[in-house]
Order: sequence, then C-alpha cells, then structure tokens
Amino acid sequence: MHEIGIMIEIVKTVEKFAHQNHLKQIDTLVLQIGELSSTIPRYIEACYPMAVEGTLLQDTTLKIEVIPGNGLCRTCHKVFNLLEHARICPECGSQQWELLSGKEFMIKEIIAC
Repeated sequence: MHEIGIMIEIVKTVEKFAHQNHLKQIDTLVLQIGELSSTIPRYIEACYPMAVEGTLLQDTTLKIEVIPGNGLCRTCHKVFNLLEHARICPECGSQQWELLSGKEFMIKEIIAC
C-alpha cells in the first residue's frame, strides 16, 4: 500500500503551505483522485488518520472527489466512461479513444479557519 507514503507527502505539502501563509488551523482538506489513477480512495481514507496524527492536520476533515475516467472516441467523438464501458465506445464499438480524465491526483482545496 503506497497510499501511506503519498499521504505523508501530502501532509508535508499542506503543512508547508500553511506555514508560508500563516495558517494556524486547517478545517478541511479536499483531494481529487481519478478513478484510473493508481491511488485507491478508500486506502487514502484508511491511512489518513495515521498520516495526520501529531500534525497540523490532525483535526481536519478529509474529503475525496473521484474524477471519472473518461475517454473521447477517435471514431465518433463521443465522450464515455472507460470503466463503465470496458474501454469500448458504447456509440460505435471502437476501441480507439483518447484519455480525457481519470489519472489525476491533486490537492484541490485547503479550507482554513
């Protein structure tokens, strides 16, 4: 499970941001995770309490927004969810597509008090 290492780095990044901006307390941390990324949201949620223990983020709320894994069919130009349709365009049956979203992993928002 590489998620604990990822969360530790996120905590360091947020603490550095808080220090640079003179923030004393953070209420909520919002992450965006693509459904095609190698990071599993439920594992992030599970290791979050351990990663923030004893840090500025200890009493924060974690929110995760999952970004759908969408592709654009190169044949008919329809946008479709790659996971829901087994990477096959539901409109024309093509397997030729361009990835539009779903690989992301980012800090979307830091809500400070």
